[in-house]
Amino acid sequence: MKRVAQVIGLPAENRAEYERYHSAVWPSVIDRLKKSHIHNFSIFRQGEILFCYFEYTGSDYEADMAAMDADSEIQRWYTLQMPLQRPLEDRAEGEWWMRINEVFHSD
Repeated sequence: MKRVAQVIGLPAENRAEYERYHSAVWPSVIDRLKKSHIHNFSIFRQGEILFCYFEYTGSDYEADMAAMDADSEIQRWYTLQMPLQRPLEDRAEGEWWMRINEVFHSD
């Protein structure tokens, strides 16, 4: 299993709309997450920062992420979510949500 953590900005003026969308995530988005072997998916907010955590249980992370990104319903969801978010300036090239490194884990 692969654990993934990411962060992104969420301007205060977009908070209510973002949280409204996430209080009723479309079933097609949830289904695609499952098909891409993403489990235990959570998004937390502290001020203007969103923290995302999920567990990946598949065998080809890159292929599963590409399949998710190519899905038409996911693309439609991204079209609504991306304008609400503000990527962090120090993210890696090509990242939207900035990956953060795990420094400790205990079961």
